Amino acid sequence: MKKTVLIVLSALPICMFSQSSVKKATQYYNNYSYSKVVEKLEDKNQINTDAERRLAESYKMLGDYAKAELLYSKITNAPDKKSEDILAYAQILRMNSKYTEAQTQMDIYSSMFENDLRVKLYKANTAYAVDLLKDKGQFEIKNLVVNSEQQDFGVTFYKDQVVFASSKHDISAAKRSWNGNNLPYLDLYIGKVDDKSEIISTEKLNKLNKKYHEGPSSYSKDGSIVMYTQDNYKSKSTDGVRKLEMIESRFKDGKWGEKISFPLNNKEYSVGHPSLSADGNSLYFSSDMPGGKGGVDLYRVDRKADGTWGSAENLGDKINTEGNEMFPFIHESGLFFFSSDGRPGLGGLDVFVSQITDNQFSKVVNIGAPINGSKDDFTFVLNAEKTKGFFASNREGGKGDDDLYSFNLLKPFQFGKSIKGTAKDKTGTILANTQVELKDKNGAVLKTVTTNADGTYSFDVEAGKEFVLNGSKDAYLPGKNVANTLGEEDVVIANLILEKTTSLSLYALVTDAKTKSALEGVKITITDNATGKIINEFLTPTSGDYRKTLAENKIGDQLNYTLKLEHDGYLSKTVNFNYKITQPGEIKIHETLDLAMNKLEVGGDLATMIDIKPIYFDLGKFNIRKDAAIELDKIVKVMNDYPKMEVELGSHTDCRASAAFNEKLSDNRAKASAEYIKKSITNPERISGKGYGESKLKNGCACEGAVKSTCTEDEHQQNRRTEFIILKTQ
Repeated sequence: MKKTVLIVLSALPICMFSQSSVKKATQYYNNYSYSKVVEKLEDKNQINTDAERRLAESYKMLGDYAKAELLYSKITNAPDKKSEDILAYAQILRMNSKYTEAQTQMDIYSSMFENDLRVKLYKANTAYAVDLLKDKGQFEIKNLVVNSEQQDFGVTFYKDQVVFASSKHDISAAKRSWNGNNLPYLDLYIGKVDDKSEIISTEKLNKLNKKYHEGPSSYSKDGSIVMYTQDNYKSKSTDGVRKLEMIESRFKDGKWGEKISFPLNNKEYSVGHPSLSADGNSLYFSSDMPGGKGGVDLYRVDRKADGTWGSAENLGDKINTEGNEMFPFIHESGLFFFSSDGRPGLGGLDVFVSQITDNQFSKVVNIGAPINGSKDDFTFVLNAEKTKGFFASNREGGKGDDDLYSFNLLKPFQFGKSIKGTAKDKTGTILANTQVELKDKNGAVLKTVTTNADGTYSFDVEAGKEFVLNGSKDAYLPGKNVANTLGEEDVVIANLILEKTTSLSLYALVTDAKTKSALEGVKITITDNATGKIINEFLTPTSGDYRKTLAENKIGDQLNYTLKLEHDGYLSKTVNFNYKITQPGEIKIHETLDLAMNKLEVGGDLATMIDIKPIYFDLGKFNIRKDAAIELDKIVKVMNDYPKMEVELGSHTDCRASAAFNEKLSDNRAKASAEYIKKSITNPERISGKGYGESKLKNGCACEGAVKSTCTEDEHQQNRRTEFIILKTQ
């Protein structure tokens, strides 16, 4: 990491090395004099592994990644190698764009430390680099004219201007330089941004600059508050290192006021990289303070009512890893950007983004190329309109040590989740070359993939959605599963089980009677009527269907099943399925029987739901005939199955005879029918009868008074009906 502030803050393992012939190189290393470490150790033929480790890290800090890679290759094969050497080697391989070789090292480390968060993130997608290297057309970037041959980074917005950190002094006149890169110390500069996103008219912010490092900084939206990073001028740590601290100041009466030390400043550890919320009352920052996840962590602290800062809160492993997380930027929309070398990336530091909603972080996303590359990419900031911004990188092709880049944001950030799984058969055998379809809950195909040799598949999907997975493969029955991204987990596991096909299979599709859409969560109980035994109980997935192979059946067999369908909020249904098998293939029950289920809702007519046949009465009478009793007994059963249901029984006539006669006759018939049902149900008051006569004709077959009807008998029959309208379901 060739960055002044980064190096001081990165908390790389600096061991208390044993006294040896390379003692002087150790002192140089501890003082960040990496070029002097190289001078002392580069030509030594025999140095111990600790010294080689310091030399390799010095090469990396000086940007000689090829030599660093060569040396780490040697170190990782040494008898006294450390586990962190494997990670360091993997990182330098990524920085040299050797992603396959880096993956090999990560596999080795993963086998040793499976609980390491870096390992878990890597294992979630071991081939992540392939996707991150693709330019998805989200950004347009360019190197800025303002860049010097020294170090420029850390742009932040200040009212209608920008402030950044730079070491672009006149080197020939500079009296002080920093050991880490032999460049002058950093100062803060202010400038304007033109319509080409170039930073122009720059000048030093001398009111904030002192003799050592200043930068990066952050401002409240109104520009009245600044927080910035600087060297601890007062004292060094016990190991002789000048740590970083943060300073707060307020703009008053046309100038910056008192410089207030941040209460968490400490000579023994660094705090820096501030990012203020728009109102200046929340602060995100980086620190290697004790108690963190590891390396450098990101923290948040809120301002109390009296204006002082409260306790710092570590952002936790949703953001932090055992590696280094730094350079936070909180956008006023809740977008949260930071850089990390602990998460799967393309090399060095990569820029990541998450969305904060109700103080919760969404899935963390590596924003990929072209912002991220094989080197360090950091200090990413976005304007209020979310259209443009800046970041810094030490990638090849720049003008100096670190360069500033501007970007145009062409597409918004997406925070999705992943659905992953494995296709297997019922014995657990992995099924390669299985076609897997991802559908939305309405059945539209979103994406199709084919499983590889290990049977796995993966889909990147939106959060808060429901999905259906369909798997198909020759010689297998289709497999289905459902998944949703409604929970907090970023990766949802949904495996597919496919059953090897025989020549015979049973298939049933259950739908909503009104919407005709597949019905999820239906309990299907299948009873073999020949034995009286339940042969299967099944809960339908989102696709609403049921499949079963008939391994024990053959052509000529007679199937005699009873299917009971149950679903909360729907009228239960029982159907008998009699079928003689005459040919091989899939037997589709729903093509023979009506498996649509009716939703129990106020206003629904039970007569249509359970197929009540017309209830007949003798001419001009209202006594209950035997054939009518059979139909009314169907209503009795439903009302006993649903003991809180309330129903109005309505009797209707056609237009023939007088309106008064029809109304009285229908009312008598309705009440008689209701009385019949009352005798056989709990809480008899749940049903009432009312006659409507000819007042609610279903067609135009009126014939009262001078009106003469030309309707057929069938048309009149449509009006002679009994309805059982649901008044209450629960």
